[in-house]
Amino acid sequence: QWQLVESGGGLVQPGGSLRLSCAASGFSLDTYAVGWFRQAPGKEREGVSCIRGTGSTINYRDSVKGRFTISRDGAKNTVYLDMNSLQSEDTAYYYCAARQSNWCTESGSEYAYWGQGTQVTVSS
Repeated sequence: QWQLVESGGGLVQPGGSLRLSCAASGFSLDTYAVGWFRQAPGKEREGVSCIRGTGSTINYRDSVKGRFTISRDGAKNTVYLDMNSLQSEDTAYYYCAARQSNWCTESGSEYAYWGQGTQVTVSS
């Protein structure tokens, strides 16, 4: 049975860093595009970053460029989101999602598989 499990969220001070992990089981991520999404309280879900099966990446938010990096480890069947210089505006519930395509899209409805999410709180 397929499963995506996020981990690595938590409480961090402004300027701090976190690494989110998205581990897949039941299927290989090698041929999937994997995206990270986030939803802050009272706001709509938004795409953050995506990585294609080929390894190329997209950042959907100008606010995270230069601070967030998405990567994948095929051997561990895991996708990561390294978040640096975190700001209070990054506080949200973060989800990873996978779609069986080599193409990324910011549209969450195009992703068939979702994890349960992990909370990231940036606060002093």
